[in-house]
Amino acid sequence: MTTPQPPITRPDAEVHFGVFFQGVNHTTVWSDPESGSQTDFASFERVARTAERGLFDAFFLGEGLRLRESRGLLHDLDVVGRPDAITQLAALAAITEHIGLVATQNTTYNDPVDLARRLASLDVLSGGRAAWNVVTTDNAWTGENFRRGGYLEHARRYDRAEQVLAAARAIWDAWPDADGGRVRTVVTDGDLLRVSVDPTTPRSPQGHPVIFQAGDSPQGRDFAARSADVIFSRHGSVLADALEFAADIRARVVRAGRPEDDVKIFPGTAVVVGDTPADAEEKARWVRWQQVTPATALHAVGTIWGEDLSGYDPDGPLPAHDPVVTELGAEGGSSTTGARAHEVAARWRAIADAEGLSIRQLVVRVQSEGGFVGTPAGVADRLIRFVRTGAVDGFNISPWIIPSGLDDIVDRVVPELQERGAYRSAYTGTTLREHLGLRAPLTRRGAVAPATPALAGVAGT
Repeated sequence: MTTPQPPITRPDAEVHFGVFFQGVNHTTVWSDPESGSQTDFASFERVARTAERGLFDAFFLGEGLRLRESRGLLHDLDVVGRPDAITQLAALAAITEHIGLVATQNTTYNDPVDLARRLASLDVLSGGRAAWNVVTTDNAWTGENFRRGGYLEHARRYDRAEQVLAAARAIWDAWPDADGGRVRTVVTDGDLLRVSVDPTTPRSPQGHPVIFQAGDSPQGRDFAARSADVIFSRHGSVLADALEFAADIRARVVRAGRPEDDVKIFPGTAVVVGDTPADAEEKARWVRWQQVTPATALHAVGTIWGEDLSGYDPDGPLPAHDPVVTELGAEGGSSTTGARAHEVAARWRAIADAEGLSIRQLVVRVQSEGGFVGTPAGVADRLIRFVRTGAVDGFNISPWIIPSGLDDIVDRVVPELQERGAYRSAYTGTTLREHLGLRAPLTRRGAVAPATPALAGVAGT
């Protein structure tokens, strides 16, 4: 008996793509001879030019403010190292014409006045193609890079994020709408920041940089519903899960007083294609085994168990004991703890026992549950179903290899989408906001107030 397919609710919707050039990760295969540098400008240029040739909406650049740590030690299993995101994107703006440029920038440690000015500068210099992926941090090891040190309580991360974003929007709105107008002084007085500034950067053709947000907690989802233009999610590989996430986000958006379709949903995903389904599966298996080294597998399981498992055999079984319930987030980096750790461990143990999997085989198995694998035509059909059932608006693709990881998608999947009338044949706008089909910025609509209207004020100068 076949499972009923969800109905097509948006029969004319087109698939949209962004590319996610990750900041720190273990999923980019660096050991392959074709792998290029993660820091040379040539790699960024190749990926951005390929994405623009494929008519992608945006080039999304991840960024980390400090090397990750685990149990007080540097985590040395990632691909790491990255020039400043806005500097890198400004360089890419000069060699591209259409593609959007998304900078991941942290609200916990950046100064809002400086950040708003740098983002507005990128937006102006690129002709209205800039976006800001708003992220937060609650760990002390990142805070130690900054003069004030320390960290915010987890529950307060989004309080500061809302205040920083509201201040930035007030700064962007302070420039006059017409020649001869006066720049207004922006004054904010929140409990986590205070600002008084005369802005120096005019608005771009799209009004404000587009706002991306990636929080998946209830608090993060509410923040996105109130404040974001695009939500970057991990719910984009299983259709039922993606539909459930979309319904939740859209309900929150309506409760926030916005139109239901005001926040676009772009899950991160990976794509592997082959000439036949069997070829694609064989290639995908190879990729997964390159991504999950023995040390990576032990660390992944150790994160759940809350302890160092480097002495275990990666080709042996999972630990026989239950996870150690600890909280590492404030001092040593993120971890899965408490009931959640026991839940994940129980699920993993059930899979390993049922399928006779070693530690490494298990990690490969659970990390391969996402993404799209198949022939170009088969992948195109699945992508279209996700978009036309309303589960997503597009996909942020993480290439498994840099800088050639988009070639198969642009050269083989995009033409299949175009043949089905589900992908643009040319850019029809010049700004990122136009590429994404977004309305005007929230604070530039008469009917919608800022997310925190009491925070930011302006005065004539």
